[in-house]
Amino acid sequence: MNRLVAGLTVMVMAAAAVPMVWAAEKAIATQKTKDVVVTLKNDSGQWTKGKNSFVLEVTSAKDKQPVDAGTVMLNTSMTMSGMSPMIAGATLTPDKTPGRYLGTIEFQDTGTRQVAVTWDGPAGKGSTKFSVAVR
Repeated sequence: MNRLVAGLTVMVMAAAAVPMVWAAEKAIATQKTKDVVVTLKNDSGQWTKGKNSFVLEVTSAKDKQPVDAGTVMLNTSMTMSGMSPMIAGATLTPDKTPGRYLGTIEFQDTGTRQVAVTWDGPAGKGSTKFSVAVR
């Protein structure tokens, strides 16, 4: 019996030492423009009410390689009849990989947001707009 308990204890300790595997990023939205593809991703594949972390990737529409977009901004708005638009801006920081940006954004409630992404850098200057549901 003592050997069984000792064996189970060793197995549990070994399992606890294995690093956790992060879930693959899932696309929230993808928008193709003339020259680039802009993709929003996070672990769940959706934005929700409250604070959200996400990744914004800018890749070449031609060969899907990362594109150094330089300064990138992301803003959202949601119109509601009889009220001013609800506007939220994201905080973006460049990741180690060119064309990849880590972002956070916070939403006070659910609904469909109009997302505007602009960039200005070595890959040129551009912008795109698309819709994303906040659940």
